[in-house]
Amino acid sequence: MSNVIQLPIQLQKLGLQRYEQLYPQHTIENEVVRLLALSDFAWRCIQSQPDLKSGLLCEAEIKSRDIPSPFENLTLSDINEAQCHQILRKYREKYWLKVAFLDLCCNNPIADSIEYISLLADKLIQSANEWAHAQVAALNGEPLDEQGHALPLMVLGMGKLGGKELNYSSDIDLIFAYPRSVKTQGGRKSIEAQVFYTKVAQKLIAALNQTTGDGQVFRVDMRLRPFGESGPLVMSFNAIEDYYQEQGRDWERYAMLKSRLIGTPNHYWDEFNQLLKPFVYRRYIDFSVIESLRKMKLMIAQEVRRKRLTNNIKLGAGGIREVEFIVQALQMVRGGREANLQTQSLLNALNQLALNQVIDDSEAKELKSNYLYLRKVEQYLQIFDDQQTQTLPDDDINQQRLNYLLAKPDFAALVNDIERVMGQVHNEFIQVIGEETEPLDTNEGAFISAWDHGDVSFLNEPKDEWQAPLQDFKLRLSKVKVGNRGREILDKLMPAMLKQLSDFNASASVFSTVCQILNKIISRTAYLELLYENPGTLKQLVSLCCHSKWIGEHISRYPILLDELIDPAVLYKPTPLSAYKDEIRQYFLRIEHDDLELQMESLRQFKQTHQLRIAAADATGVLDVMKVSDHLTALAEAIVEQAVNIAWHNTVKRFGMPPNTDHEHKGFAVIAYGKTGGFEVGYDSDLDLVFVHNHDGSSQTSGDKAIDSRQFYLKLAQRLMHLFNTRTASGILYELDTRLRPEGASGLLAINLESFNHYQQTQAWTWEHQALVRARIILGQDELAERFSQIRKNILCQSRETAMLKDDVIKMREKMRGHLAKGNSQQFDLKQDAGGMADIEFITQYLVLKNAHDNEQLSVFSDNVRILTDAAKIGSITKEQKQQLIKAYIDYRSCYHVLSLNQQGKLVEREQFLQDITNVTAIWKAVFELE
Repeated sequence: MSNVIQLPIQLQKLGLQRYEQLYPQHTIENEVVRLLALSDFAWRCIQSQPDLKSGLLCEAEIKSRDIPSPFENLTLSDINEAQCHQILRKYREKYWLKVAFLDLCCNNPIADSIEYISLLADKLIQSANEWAHAQVAALNGEPLDEQGHALPLMVLGMGKLGGKELNYSSDIDLIFAYPRSVKTQGGRKSIEAQVFYTKVAQKLIAALNQTTGDGQVFRVDMRLRPFGESGPLVMSFNAIEDYYQEQGRDWERYAMLKSRLIGTPNHYWDEFNQLLKPFVYRRYIDFSVIESLRKMKLMIAQEVRRKRLTNNIKLGAGGIREVEFIVQALQMVRGGREANLQTQSLLNALNQLALNQVIDDSEAKELKSNYLYLRKVEQYLQIFDDQQTQTLPDDDINQQRLNYLLAKPDFAALVNDIERVMGQVHNEFIQVIGEETEPLDTNEGAFISAWDHGDVSFLNEPKDEWQAPLQDFKLRLSKVKVGNRGREILDKLMPAMLKQLSDFNASASVFSTVCQILNKIISRTAYLELLYENPGTLKQLVSLCCHSKWIGEHISRYPILLDELIDPAVLYKPTPLSAYKDEIRQYFLRIEHDDLELQMESLRQFKQTHQLRIAAADATGVLDVMKVSDHLTALAEAIVEQAVNIAWHNTVKRFGMPPNTDHEHKGFAVIAYGKTGGFEVGYDSDLDLVFVHNHDGSSQTSGDKAIDSRQFYLKLAQRLMHLFNTRTASGILYELDTRLRPEGASGLLAINLESFNHYQQTQAWTWEHQALVRARIILGQDELAERFSQIRKNILCQSRETAMLKDDVIKMREKMRGHLAKGNSQQFDLKQDAGGMADIEFITQYLVLKNAHDNEQLSVFSDNVRILTDAAKIGSITKEQKQQLIKAYIDYRSCYHVLSLNQQGKLVEREQFLQDITNVTAIWKAVFELE
């Protein structure tokens, strides 16, 4: 249980001298000698209460973390003020002595010690609050709610108390609030709630803060309350909410991050937490905190220098405060979007930041290790004499104590070790928070002048084409209400933006796109600060807008995507194809099952984020067109799976489950047609889906509101349509097109798979069998997938009369071309003109329907490239024809992607693809024997 390293001689003598003075004629207890040698405070405690020694030597007591009430078995109203003060102080003395023994003699983990002290402090504060309430209520009655229950004074613990990381000799920062402004009932004289709770608060503070013959429980600091020292001691919920909404400052957000209600939870706790939450955590990623925290740290550094504080392990560079700044800055930046970061505990926040991959595991472990090391040093410094100090000692006795406890040969070695740790912390601090912003280089004055005057002629290399978009942006800005902070940031940001545009030699179109994004975020200072605080993000924005107009438009529609530009290593590295489904499952683990609104927003944000990464990789040549479609298709499939899980949960919750189903075996499948079925999803593609199931109408669901199973699957499909097609703040998810289901728009939204088979066998038109060529199951249990594959194979492999098939396919193609083709003699419609993509798709489908009866291999794949490859293998087309068709198809699709990224439609100069057009047209005639 004890630290067995021999004490230095001087300390050993001191411990023995004190022990013998306290316990003459007693057997020497080495642990107690060690405690007395290492702590003057412990010496005073045991002088005051010698019997406390027995508790220290009881192993069960030392291992216990029980926290009894100081007023156990006492009636609060019977305890007078003097008794209360004495009881609380003796309680603190007893348990703080225990913690001193744990830390100095038992090498207790520091994380356990600071949490234990925090919970003991909670009990002391709660007890003082309950006693004060009882005292005031005895004379004045108490405020009651509608049910006649007493309304308690809410005590908000701040700082390390709130984080359950209290120092050994810390003061405590408190804020007081009360739920309702109602007069007291049941006393001699009714008083207003404000008066009642002020009296309670005053008694509570005195019970803890006042110094008596028994000492002091805590120094109580109330300066963090609204309006500081000039503000009322207590405030109602409504008044507190108004204050933080209208006047709350950045440092108060920082302080509130660690706020925690103390005492016995009641139903007002959630109400109070909810009213504070929007102030502390913004729903967007909030980079406004970085500069504010940097300024706060600069002020602290100046104060350290002014007070000539040296060897300060809390406030010095790399000290405890910098660890807190690092973690709390990242919490404030991301906590609104990532709910698991909304924790008061620094250690828990560090774990969550690593889990969310905001910081590397190795960085988190190093920060945690360094933080706990510095907290341990701080703990020892304060236990020596129960003084709130974080400064390394300059006297010999305390230096010896610290050397002994940290197992260092001398004080110089100890200081070197502490400086090493603080150096690591400070390096991390600079990476996250940075130093105070340096002024712009004087060489960049031209960009400042151009922005200030709205005139590009001030630039060293004027670009006249920029003048119009710059003037337009300035004009729009004059009509928008932008706060002082926003104006200040914009005046810093725009010269930097002009420099980036100049570095990339951006066109007027790109300038306009960037201004369009700025117009969308102009009243949201946090996004302006994100771009200003992160030059790399600004550079990525301009770079991507130069590469792709679609990306610029995408970001302007969804400014939340600016967060994705922060880390280029992530931005240009799309998720592996096989990982989308796992990533979206992980993403949704943080979201409550019943929060449908958040689930719908999260589906859209997941899609937008990953589409941006794919587009960034596409625009910069990291991915070729085939890989781009593979990624967009895999993303769509992952989203469909997650949406089905959400819809399933909601539908089951309402109606129960169909028989023989569970979450993994839903009896439900999704068939993808068209681009999704053929692995060719584009950036703005809709999804052609058909929903099938394996239940009949005679079975019933298991819920209280049971319905027949067929009805259940219709409800499930309707819920899916709602999830996809509803327009939220983030737009629709995908446009779902289900018209390819049996009987089209008039057919059932979800159909039994055998009914689907019957329709395909007996009623389907040729064009519906053509569509089936590009169909595949993208979600469903194995039995359904296997059955669908068999049905598809049977349909595609039917024997068909060639002349009729040829006639049907040609007529359908001509009908489509007549309605949809936009080309002319000069311009070529990549999709619909003769010789274009649709011709290649129809050739592929025709080859399958004509030849699969004798060559089942043609029914295996659903994408054009592999079907054409198999068609060449069996001799339906020549090897040369295959190569020409695949080349043309990839050429068209590659160009189509580029046009999509720059939002230029699908018309190109016919001359550009003349050889491909000629080849496809010739193969069309050969395949359909038109010559």
